[in-house]
Amino acid sequence: MFLLSLGAEFLSNDKPIVVHYQGRYYFPLFNQYPETEFGGFFQTEADYKDPFLQEILNRHPNRMWFPPNPHSFDSINTQLTRPAPSPPDAVNLLGTDDRARDVLARLIYGFRLSILFALVLTIIGVVLGIIAGAIQGYFGGYPDLLMQRFMEIWGSMPELYLLIIFASLFTPSVWLLIGLLSLFGWMGLADYVRAEFLRARNQVYVKSAKALGASDTAIMFRHVLPNAMTPVITFLPFRISGAILALTSLDFLGLGVPPSTPSLGELLSQGKANIDAWWLSLAAFVVLVVMMLLLNFIGEALRDAMDPRKE
Repeated sequence: MFLLSLGAEFLSNDKPIVVHYQGRYYFPLFNQYPETEFGGFFQTEADYKDPFLQEILNRHPNRMWFPPNPHSFDSINTQLTRPAPSPPDAVNLLGTDDRARDVLARLIYGFRLSILFALVLTIIGVVLGIIAGAIQGYFGGYPDLLMQRFMEIWGSMPELYLLIIFASLFTPSVWLLIGLLSLFGWMGLADYVRAEFLRARNQVYVKSAKALGASDTAIMFRHVLPNAMTPVITFLPFRISGAILALTSLDFLGLGVPPSTPSLGELLSQGKANIDAWWLSLAAFVVLVVMMLLLNFIGEALRDAMDPRKE
């Protein structure tokens, strides 16, 4: 599902993938063509949903091929026969939202955004958590004591209030959210890595590496870290799930990405504001439930595979 969503432009777009016009092939997904290129009158980019242009491009031997869902996440259906949000029909398979945008297209793009956001946030949290936990567990003593006290203070800070303050000071964006959530997302993993390093630092192979003159950095990341990766790997899917839920919750509250960005949380918020438009809440809810279930199944499988008691 994630690999398919990476090609969302080929699955859902209001531009054709290929246009065949007067013996030449055009690729509107990669290039912008003026309307005059296809026999129109304007120098602006061609609107391939315009009936006049469609008549020209579908006239034999011309042809254009649209993606399976001929709508983008920001394209507005101006031909609705009912007020937006409109229910599912043959044109919009999952209906439209309150701005007449296709729900299926916003789900596809929102799914991709959620996974990419969660992956970036998880990678940053894993890197910071491994570094902090490795330093604490390997050196112990004052470094461990000071970092533990810092983590206690830092973890007690009200994360939601900070997000509200920064959302009012800066323009909301995906990268701003990643930066703010990364400030707190590393602490949970650091505790597990610290415990693994505390257990491994007195092992024979660590003492042997020290006796051979290996540096602390080499011992930490070349010898100890590979043996401490079990909790890191097994908790990855659950951390991704948590990041997706965090983004969805913030978007639902209006503290997440900008309103024009396709988001599952924004669809849920629209569903709350339009109780009679059941397709908005149902579509976003089904996608979130399936996503969380699949990630949890992956996490349980990894945990079982990495469990030494099952060898």
